[in-house]
Amino acid sequence: MSETRPRRIIIGDVHGYYQGLMILLKEFAPTSEDQVYFLGDLIDRGPQSAQVVDFVKSNNYPCLLGNHEQMLLSVMSKDFNSNKIIQAWLYSGGQATMTSYKSAQIPQDHLDWFANLPTYLDLGDVWLTHAGVDPSKSVSEQTSQELCWIRNEFHSMELPYFTDKLIIVGHTITFTLPGVAPGQLAQGEGWLDIDTGAYHPRSGWLTGLDITNNLVYQANVFNHTVRTLPLEKAVTRILPHQIQVSRRHKQRVY
Repeated sequence: MSETRPRRIIIGDVHGYYQGLMILLKEFAPTSEDQVYFLGDLIDRGPQSAQVVDFVKSNNYPCLLGNHEQMLLSVMSKDFNSNKIIQAWLYSGGQATMTSYKSAQIPQDHLDWFANLPTYLDLGDVWLTHAGVDPSKSVSEQTSQELCWIRNEFHSMELPYFTDKLIIVGHTITFTLPGVAPGQLAQGEGWLDIDTGAYHPRSGWLTGLDITNNLVYQANVFNHTVRTLPLEKAVTRILPHQIQVSRRHKQRVY
């Protein structure tokens, strides 16, 4: 296996853990030839959302719109006046995001950057989106609601959505799926979930996937340990019927 060719590295939900992200980046040491992608949810929950956004933005790393960025944009919209959604965002980690900015003021250039984030990226053999796809809809019919929020319908697909592409997502913490241990990735029919729950006390693992060499890099945001695993040793297989049985509940925000 060669690690000298340019790599494609995909990073799961950072959720404001800037120091953990720096540790992870040091572990896989991207070069100028490597391509690094972020799956969204850079913000909320952790203490340094502003620093995470500034780092990804200033380095021009491709990044997807996550449901937490979408919630922030809704809250900051001039036409928005729903106190219920404001409270939901603050409860879901938005308060930590506001605190991370000076004077609790999110600069306009950050808001403009969020507003222009794509909802998916097609890399040829790999297709990136934050949450997944609605298997009953074509790509052109998918909305940000599905691409940023979907869970059950996507994870329980009995056939791959694409015949020639692997869908890589974050959004749903992998250990909330049946049989997946904290820190493990989850794989189903045509999809791979790499959100290992960096902010969650049961995990702490932030994941970077080198899809070129099938290597998984992880940094723990709480104790600052690191590890590198072959993809086959870091992933748990999920069967569609397991999702249908175990995840029939109201959508939650992670």
